[in-house]
Amino acid sequence: MRKLSLIPNRSTFPCTIKSCSALSDLYSGKQAHQQALVFGFESDLFVSSALIYMYSKCGELRDARLLFDEIPQRNVVSWTSMIAGYVQNDDPREALLLFKEFLVEVSWREGEKEGVCLDSVALVSVLSACARVSGKYLTEGVHGFLVRGGFEGHLGVENTLLDAYAKCGELGASRQVFDGMLERDDVSWNSMIAVYAQNGLSMEALDVFFKMVNDNGVKYNAVTLSTVLLACAHAGALPVGKCIHDQVIKKGLEDDVIVGTSIIDMYCKCGRVTTARKAFDHMKQKNVKSWSAMIAGHGMHGHARDALDVFYEMRRVGVKPNHITLVSILAACSHAGLVDEGWHCFRAMKKEYDVEPTVEHYGCMVDLLGRAGFLKDAYGLIKEMNVRPDSVIWGALLGACRMHKNLELAEISARKLFELDPDNCGYYVLLSNMYADAGRWRDVERVRVFMKDHGLVKPAGFSLVDLKGKIHVFLVGDREHPQHKKIYEYLEKLCKKLLEVGYVPDRTSVHHDIDEEEKEMRLQVHSEKLAVAFALMNTVPGTAIQVIKNLRVCGDCHTAIMLTSKIVNREIVVRDSKRFHHFKDGVCSCGGYW
Repeated sequence: MRKLSLIPNRSTFPCTIKSCSALSDLYSGKQAHQQALVFGFESDLFVSSALIYMYSKCGELRDARLLFDEIPQRNVVSWTSMIAGYVQNDDPREALLLFKEFLVEVSWREGEKEGVCLDSVALVSVLSACARVSGKYLTEGVHGFLVRGGFEGHLGVENTLLDAYAKCGELGASRQVFDGMLERDDVSWNSMIAVYAQNGLSMEALDVFFKMVNDNGVKYNAVTLSTVLLACAHAGALPVGKCIHDQVIKKGLEDDVIVGTSIIDMYCKCGRVTTARKAFDHMKQKNVKSWSAMIAGHGMHGHARDALDVFYEMRRVGVKPNHITLVSILAACSHAGLVDEGWHCFRAMKKEYDVEPTVEHYGCMVDLLGRAGFLKDAYGLIKEMNVRPDSVIWGALLGACRMHKNLELAEISARKLFELDPDNCGYYVLLSNMYADAGRWRDVERVRVFMKDHGLVKPAGFSLVDLKGKIHVFLVGDREHPQHKKIYEYLEKLCKKLLEVGYVPDRTSVHHDIDEEEKEMRLQVHSEKLAVAFALMNTVPGTAIQVIKNLRVCGDCHTAIMLTSKIVNREIVVRDSKRFHHFKDGVCSCGGYW
């Protein structure tokens, strides 16, 4: 156009500058800016707004703000461009401060507090900023503007509002926004499913998905399926996960790297690591998240050597590990006691992979060293850390002290934990159990009294079994289940068979100052034993069963279930808070190292 000596007008420059923005072409954008100055369009609001957006998109916030400040009389587009620029460049607080200035200026100009001139684009940017800072009251305030401005029916605004409330932890408010929407698109449904899935509310996420399927006006997509797979992974809902995998195949989404990675994660967390590996091997494209998911999957199932093999193959094909990959490989080494391999990976982080060790990496190393019995080395590493150790670090050391009966170091760890996380009763219980192991009943009583006086209650242990799509929940000594009489009868018979094959109850798992017979009775009614008995009674002989436990499985239950797998000739998979245990033929995949 310029070669033909045609003169650009006020419509030419916004279009040209927007093209530069789309390409993130700062050099061409600056040339367009220079030409706008030459032809006298520097004061044109549309041109200046386009320039603000271009500079923001290219990461030049300082230049964008200089332009913004020079505009004599700004309109809503100018303000929105600058606010959006701050949001895009991860400066949400500055975006909200600018929005406040906007409200003051417009209110002053109009001479009243009401009737602020907002548009949907501005509201989306401001709500995005609220989501980034997790500001509950800010979100509620903007919600008020939204209602007064008549934007309740605007799909984009309501979708962003739903997300903003979720990021503030207000899941109920998110659901209210969702339920109040007159119109929903795939983004609305996907957002609501993701809100529940990412906050551990898997059943609610699946319920929303099933409603979405029944809504003929909306079609689910790759984002939907990957989010639902996340919900299945958290819940251990293997049957639903398999159905979603079938839908992925039908819709031809197997080559989608995000969906493929979600499938790997789902199968790993549902106890089917072999199936996950098959899915991984069939993926045509893999990114760092895909490799990390497979490494983590092998690790949580106790297959540390397989995890290392995947890690070495990842390096061989030229994929650079990130901090999540390295957390996964260190955790895998920790689960199997591979101290030398763990040290090698940890020391190579900065030098070979340019990853600075974080609290998560140190936590894995402390856990690895502590489990392996190198308690002094673990404590020494904590003291050498370049970041402040958190409750996870000290918790790992305390757990290792319990395993190796080092009460002196346990008390040091416990004191740190009581400072960092005083409301977590798990640490008090662990220390109390160690005192009980040592026969220090006065200290046990002191800890119990402290917990009682401060209202600290140990979380109830429970186990889950998914049978034909219905979740069955069992508590310790549970007698609420409809089949509880048959379950206890089955357990009594099973216990006799266990004693015949050499089972000896591990009474140290019960740390009450009571007689040995009562300890043995209490061990028999642990939730995981009730769940295993129920699953064995209600499934076809020879098939594998799976139980999910919310806490770490105790030593006695571990031994009992291991021997049970041999007696009934069944594979029993138990997913506890730490890892998976595959019991088969009287052996566990953890090798007794957990």
